[in-house]
Order: sequence, then C-alpha cells, then structure tokens
Amino acid sequence: MEKLTIKTPADVLSFIGHTLGFWPQESLVCITLHENSIGATLRIDLPQQPGQELPYARTVAHYLTSDTTATSLLFAIYTSEPAQPGQPKPHAATIAALTGVLAEQGITIRDGLFVGDDTFSPYDGEPGTTLALPVTDAQTSAINAEFIYRGSAVQPTDRVALPATGQNAAKAAAVEQQMDTIRNQTDVQAIQNGRELWANILNSKSFPSDDDCHALVAHLQFPGIRDRLIADIPNLDEPMQNILFAQTDSAPQWSRVEWAQQLLLHAYTRTSPEHAAPVLTTIGYINWWEGRGSKAHQFLQLALDTDPSYRLARLSDQMIGSGIVAGWNMNRNTAYKALPFD
Repeated sequence: MEKLTIKTPADVLSFIGHTLGFWPQESLVCITLHENSIGATLRIDLPQQPGQELPYARTVAHYLTSDTTATSLLFAIYTSEPAQPGQPKPHAATIAALTGVLAEQGITIRDGLFVGDDTFSPYDGEPGTTLALPVTDAQTSAINAEFIYRGSAVQPTDRVALPATGQNAAKAAAVEQQMDTIRNQTDVQAIQNGRELWANILNSKSFPSDDDCHALVAHLQFPGIRDRLIADIPNLDEPMQNILFAQTDSAPQWSRVEWAQQLLLHAYTRTSPEHAAPVLTTIGYINWWEGRGSKAHQFLQLALDTDPSYRLARLSDQMIGSGIVAGWNMNRNTAYKALPFD
C-alpha cells in the first residue's frame, strides 16, 4: 500500500483521530518519530490532580520508549480547559516534566498542538492569536480524505456501543443444547471440533449461520477450548502461551484479527447475557492485542456486568490496569497499524 505523508497540523489531527478511531477528550496524545517516519501512537488521560506531573511523565515515557527506534515525538493536548492570554497553557507543568524525562532517554519533543473544543493552535503559541485554526480543518485535510477513501472513520468518543440483542430464552436454550453435546465428547475431540468450527468461520467471507454462532458461543464457555480458540485468531504457528500474551517474533495476521472481532460481535447478537461474558472478554482481549487499552477495558467491564465472577475478564482487566502492553506493540514490525505513514 502506498505510504501517506503528513504535511500540516490538520493532517496530524486527522491521523490521530483515524489511528485511535475516535476524537480524544481530556487526553494527551503522543506520536513517536524516527527521522521522518511515524512509530507508535499513545493516548492517555490527562492527569486530574496537581502534583502528579512527574510520576505521570514517567509513566508516559515508559510507554513511549517501548518504541526503541524513537528519537523525537509530536504531542497534542486535547482539553476543554481554555488557554488564557499571558498565562501558562493548561497542563504546562505536565509537558515540562515530560520534556525532561524524555530528554534523559535521548528523545526530543519536535512539536506540540493545543486542541480545544473549537480551535487548535501550536502549544507554545500565545492564546488568542491568528495562529488558532478551526478544529473542523481536520475534516477537510488531505489525510482525512485518504483515510475515508480507505474505509476509515472517526467516532465522536471511544465509548463502546454493543449491538442490540433479544429473544434471550431461545438463544440461551440453543447454546445450552450445544454445550450438552460438547460435554459428551472427550477433551481432545471437543477442542478439535471447536477449532475446526472456528477455522471455518474465520476463513469464510460471510457471517456464520445462527446455528454456527450458537456452537461457537458454546465452545467459548469452556476455558480450555476458549483459550485455544483465542490463540487461533492471529494465525501463528507458535506456542499458545506466547500468542495469548503477544510474545511472538512474527506479526499476527491483523486482517484476520479484525475479522474475528466482527465475527464475535455478530455472535454476541446471537446469544444471551448468561453466555455473553466469554464473547465480550475475547473481544476485549483482541483490543488489548491491538493496543486499544480503553476499549479493551470497556469490553471487559461489559463482560463483568453479565458475569461478575468471570475470571478471565477480571484478570485481563487487572493486567491492562497495571499498564502491561501487549508484546506485539513493543515492536514496529509486529504492532497493529491500519495504514503506512511518513
């Protein structure tokens, strides 16, 4: 695929929106650079309490230095807090702390943007000057047009909206019937049958029948089968544990991972709340693989809403909350990325 080139501040905002999939709010976004090539993109909530600037900066730097080739970066502060003439910009202490911490790692800040509700401007520019541009310029940038042409879209927020579902009793009965069939099989046979079903669904170019959805959801109810099916998603010939924790040298087949997420959302509409936790947890796990920690957390919380005792959802959410990043995102050759950029 032909590489795209970012030329203007509006292009930067468009790139951020499409890379994240949503327009950030009260966020710091950083983009690492190596010479003129883009590396990792990080979004993190802005600190809420004064006095936390240095610990916050160290946390941000820890994530950014996962890109071992980074030599500089761009940042953008997204906030509704207005900038006042003659006063430091909002979160100036945070940026100062981050500048110092990154300098210790040999990384310089090349440029920054201050993005308000209606306008954006250089972070080091004086508020109220003609340097401020309307945020809507991001919608008319060349990069935005190219993203849209390639099928990308920017959502207003990162809030997860699950598709509607209904007829819970009938769907629950169908899944239970499939589970009874699985229980009557040996462990080896059950795993083999589940993998064959999942492989056929993943290799298809269309959504599965309701019966196949019920069978897939039924297999996901058994932890041993569930873990194997999750590990089958990236299509890697590696030990299952390495795949689950994203610790492989080879890159996943990301298009297949994206398709798996769509299939699981489709299967979710064919199941009932009592069987939904494994499906939502698997979707959350995929988002963690892709570096979308906020969305992963939301899916895992939705899973826990349906089953507060669901262990994998709880452990996965604790893992994400502790700041553990999927190993694939520590390497530009294996990290998830939608499009190539300069």
